[in-house]
Amino acid sequence: MTAQEFPSNNNAIPATKNDSIDAKAIEQDLGALSRKQTLKDTTFTVRDTVRTDSVKVKKEPLTDKVAYKATDYERISRSKKKIFLYNEAEVIYEDIQINAGEIILDYQKNTVFAKGIKDSSGVYTQAPVFKQGLNEVMPDSIIFNFDSEKALIYGSRVEGAGGQEINLKSEISKRVNDSVVFMSNVKITTSKNLDDPEYYFYARKVKFVPGQKLVTGLTNMYIADVPTPIGLPFAFFPLDKQQSVSGFIIPSPGETRQRGYFLQNGGYYFALSDYYNLAITGDYYTNGSYALRADSDYRLRYKFNGRLSFNFEKILASERGLPDFSERNTYNIRWNHSQDSKASPNSRFSASVNLGSSDFFQQSLNQSNTGNFLTNNFSSSVSYSRTFPGKTPVNVTVAATHSQNSQTEVINLTLPSAQVNVDRIFPFAPKSGSKKGIIQNINFNYSLRANNQYVTTDSLFFTSEMFRDGRSSIQQTIPISTNFKIAKFISATLGANYTENTVFRTIDQSYDEDLGEVVRDTINGIDSYRTYGTSASLGTTIYGIFPFKEGGKIESIRHVVRPNIGISYTPAFDQFFDTFLRPDPNDPTATDLTDEVEFSRFEGSLLGAPSNRESAAVSLGLSNVVEAKVRDKDTAATEEYKKITLLRNLNFRTSYNITADSLRLAPISVSGAIPIIENKLEINFSASLDIYALNSNNRRINRLNINNGGSLFRVTGARANFGYNFSSRDFGNGKDRNTNRSQNQTFAAGGRPDNLFGGGVDITGNSNGLPEDDEDQEEQEVEFYNFKIPWNLRVSYEVSYVNSARQNDIGSHSLVFSGDVELGKRWTVGGSSGYDLANPGFTFTSLQFGRDLESWNLRFNWVPFSTRSSWNFFIGIKGNLLSDIKYDKRRAPDERL
Repeated sequence: MTAQEFPSNNNAIPATKNDSIDAKAIEQDLGALSRKQTLKDTTFTVRDTVRTDSVKVKKEPLTDKVAYKATDYERISRSKKKIFLYNEAEVIYEDIQINAGEIILDYQKNTVFAKGIKDSSGVYTQAPVFKQGLNEVMPDSIIFNFDSEKALIYGSRVEGAGGQEINLKSEISKRVNDSVVFMSNVKITTSKNLDDPEYYFYARKVKFVPGQKLVTGLTNMYIADVPTPIGLPFAFFPLDKQQSVSGFIIPSPGETRQRGYFLQNGGYYFALSDYYNLAITGDYYTNGSYALRADSDYRLRYKFNGRLSFNFEKILASERGLPDFSERNTYNIRWNHSQDSKASPNSRFSASVNLGSSDFFQQSLNQSNTGNFLTNNFSSSVSYSRTFPGKTPVNVTVAATHSQNSQTEVINLTLPSAQVNVDRIFPFAPKSGSKKGIIQNINFNYSLRANNQYVTTDSLFFTSEMFRDGRSSIQQTIPISTNFKIAKFISATLGANYTENTVFRTIDQSYDEDLGEVVRDTINGIDSYRTYGTSASLGTTIYGIFPFKEGGKIESIRHVVRPNIGISYTPAFDQFFDTFLRPDPNDPTATDLTDEVEFSRFEGSLLGAPSNRESAAVSLGLSNVVEAKVRDKDTAATEEYKKITLLRNLNFRTSYNITADSLRLAPISVSGAIPIIENKLEINFSASLDIYALNSNNRRINRLNINNGGSLFRVTGARANFGYNFSSRDFGNGKDRNTNRSQNQTFAAGGRPDNLFGGGVDITGNSNGLPEDDEDQEEQEVEFYNFKIPWNLRVSYEVSYVNSARQNDIGSHSLVFSGDVELGKRWTVGGSSGYDLANPGFTFTSLQFGRDLESWNLRFNWVPFSTRSSWNFFIGIKGNLLSDIKYDKRRAPDERL
């Protein structure tokens, strides 16, 4: 269908934004039609025609009713066989709906022409909107044929093509059917402003299949209507939102001083199915270094989801043949798996794995993640648990765990461990009602834990030496306890514990006179020992209220004291100990076996040896909370007074060993928290106080410190810290302050809602550690005066004191901070750093700069100094579909061996 098939009168000429309609002609043809008629249904019947070859061809009539309406008028021209609709016109036929300012129906040719109109100020309004099913087109004007369902569309706009972020604007479009549209002179962009986009791809010819694909001919990239040399002979845009499409991943070029030029993060993406995918990427450096990565995401709705990543890097330093040449391999495996809680209520499988070379994050060619770099300990856990319901539920858990220190390169691996727990049983509890008294509250449970543990290093990981040195154990525990009240105010608890420990390897010790040394022989076989003990405790709560004068700022102060005392007894298990004789180690010339050494064959086993010393200890504790009722500053408050905390959890703890021959009183530990700003800032502190003195060798002696010329208590250590989040919202209205209050409550609880050390910086350009722009947030008008700059500042302070052996040293003293400032509506500057006051100098410092360019993101990350000194500049298109359109320039950290 072409434009020539339509009548040549003015009503059939495709409209543009400058076209107008003759108002006088409309008034003359109005006739008896009244204004603002209601919706009508009209059925069109096409008459038969006779062609010149005398063969009669009968046209099929429209298969459904055509409903139409308009606000100003509806005029029927029988001579032209047309219906004219003006102002808020609408035509509905089957699943097709057309809305426009002006619509002309040709019921002889079964066509419809729609365009916009100009209002009283000359502005082009009510542009056509063509809908069919879920597809929607917003052109300047449109000509549509009901029989063939073909259309010519002028100035069409398509937003969110195929459910993606792609927007289209074409000069002329030919709609062949409801699934294929051919376009010419098309602008393809992700910008929301189609009339004046920040950038676009200009294509001369386009085939558009809604919801599936977009295929173009010669395509050029324009930025601010300026053509660029970036162009392609053809392009393909997948538009199926429900299914991913496989394709190449374009690498990023660059260079480093150590390894020369490189291509990073290039590879191929495999869309294997709707449930899982695979991306294989790699790096290559001209000095021969390379890296390979495999990442796979999987998800089964209402069942589970996870991500698996594998990284391998071959790192070459210097050049082959040179004295400083070195070669090493690093790897890292990460796996996260979570199960939907509703998938199986009685069983659960989860995994969180992060293991590999200890120096992977420090020496990696393509890693600049701040959090990973600053973390020295990595751990993993894979577990399966199942609960067997019943009168007494039983829970079984099988797990494999891993912990690794990147500094010492020591790896602890538990492979596997199994645990069985039987729920608590009350054998004397009544069948109904609450449990009362010492007998009815008697309860016990059973637990079994089996471990198979390996301690190794990076170089021996998963070698025969690692498995040869493995240790195994089984521990069974049965605790029994009961609780009751004494005189209604004192809570009493009685308990006993029985433990059986089984190991599969023990060590026998003896002295070899020929070798002149102690010989340790490993004995393979099952061996076990049993321990038991008892305990009792008493506790109560005491309230003290101190009232103030009526009408004052403070109504009263309440002091809550919770004292508790406990006693525990464990006998000596010396039956599991043996002795051997050796020469006096203090006399190098001694040869007689006079020195008796006591040992246990269970020493060095996974569960350790039992104690051969009788222990009867009394534990003492005192907890304090001080609160006050003060007059509320808010006069609209419902209560005249509100409660605030002056001192939170001031705790004192110690113990006294009755059976010890000296140093019976353990150091007194003190801990607590002082709220400074309500629900926002509190200082946490702790200290250790010892009443015993030190000798000349800085060892504790059985003499009070006060009797040795010192004070009553000797401070052996102390610590204080706090964290706080300042924000411009703190100085705003009440609503903003309440929003920030919830964040600081997390700080008070010891958590961290944001990354104090700055966001993770991945030099692949995937994240920048700056706040993401909220596209759904309403635009706010920017004032040119009294402009408030949003900002955030996160501060953490910590100081520790060590004096256990007269060191009198400040162990750690640091101030760490991070923050960000929105300099403009789309400008964000952030950074994180700190200062070590104990060893003067700045801690790890990073700066981030971000600019939201509407359709683009611009980021610059910079580590100005330290061994991780580096920078990364990135600018790219938002969204996933065009994420390969980017420029990425970086300088990797200098390597330090």
